[in-house]
Amino acid sequence: MSAKQYLHVAVVGGGINGVMTAWSLARRGHEVALYERATLMGATSSASSKLLHGGLRYLEQGDVRLVREGLHERAWWLAHAPHLCRPLELTLPVYVDSPHGRSILGIGLTMYDALAGKATLGRHHWYSVDHLPAPAMTLRRDGLRGVFTYVDAMMADDRALGLWAADQARRAGVVLHEQAPVEWIAPDGTIRVAGRDERFDAVVNAAGPWARELLDTSGISTDTRLDLVRGSHLVVERPAAGAFALELPTDERLVFALPYEGRTLVGTTEVRQTLDEPIECSEDERDYLIAAYNAFFTEPITPSDVHSTFAGVRPLVHAGRTAHAQRRGERVETNGRVVSVFGGKWTGARALGERVARRVERATS
Repeated sequence: MSAKQYLHVAVVGGGINGVMTAWSLARRGHEVALYERATLMGATSSASSKLLHGGLRYLEQGDVRLVREGLHERAWWLAHAPHLCRPLELTLPVYVDSPHGRSILGIGLTMYDALAGKATLGRHHWYSVDHLPAPAMTLRRDGLRGVFTYVDAMMADDRALGLWAADQARRAGVVLHEQAPVEWIAPDGTIRVAGRDERFDAVVNAAGPWARELLDTSGISTDTRLDLVRGSHLVVERPAAGAFALELPTDERLVFALPYEGRTLVGTTEVRQTLDEPIECSEDERDYLIAAYNAFFTEPITPSDVHSTFAGVRPLVHAGRTAHAQRRGERVETNGRVVSVFGGKWTGARALGERVARRVERATS
């Protein structure tokens, strides 16, 4: 595509992937209109665990590229929106019955530090039971061998950070449309909104959990299958002593207990979901998270301690695995002048937006 050829692009979806893609396209000089069926950052992107991270457990799945990108993108968010996110030291306890012992976790954390490179926020440390840091004093001691600490980052509010990004996109020239559901898209760049068709040079389908449904409704074929996975969280009426990453011996999942608005955020679950089911924390998920918390801390919680709950649906690219083992990377497909985004992580949304913008330019060249 000629450097002087600028495009008129429609972006469908006002979550973090859609917003960052629209911003990237606008920075490249394109004319961009974003359409959100409800409110910006009103669904999955505002129901995260609030972490900006590389994803330590993704190393076990072999997603080294994804982890490296997340660690570097984490630094980008901290540099550009320091008023809405901050570094966070997490405590990772190791028990006799932990799924991974000190040696394996130490290797993983060493890789995590190395992959961060110059974007490091600090190196990991090991503390024996006799020299525990203050937050770890709240952990049960039976079977405790020691704790690791490592540094990631946390958003004060994921919706607020997403709206900050949307405001940057608007300042770059993106026209943001809320309460504007896109009913249909076509490979020639046509979209239908409120019964009216409008033609664009390209369309980005960044509808998150609804991306595949939009293609199906529009009669556009795709081989990509999405696993929709609900992640539920508890907000517990108790100040957090610190931030914790907890490896569950029962199912080898990682659950976080984090400081959040003067309370403790506990999450997340991974339960397959359909689009016609309510997106809310079930009683079983609540009990699961309470049990997970109580397995590690000396002062247990009960349902009466739960201040509130929230849940979001993550669209994971299907790879024939359990919900827990599905990879968190994205897939980008082109159908004529339609570029569809499947999957992706909050932390890596800026880098994904750059890749999608380049794909749009190739699709129209």
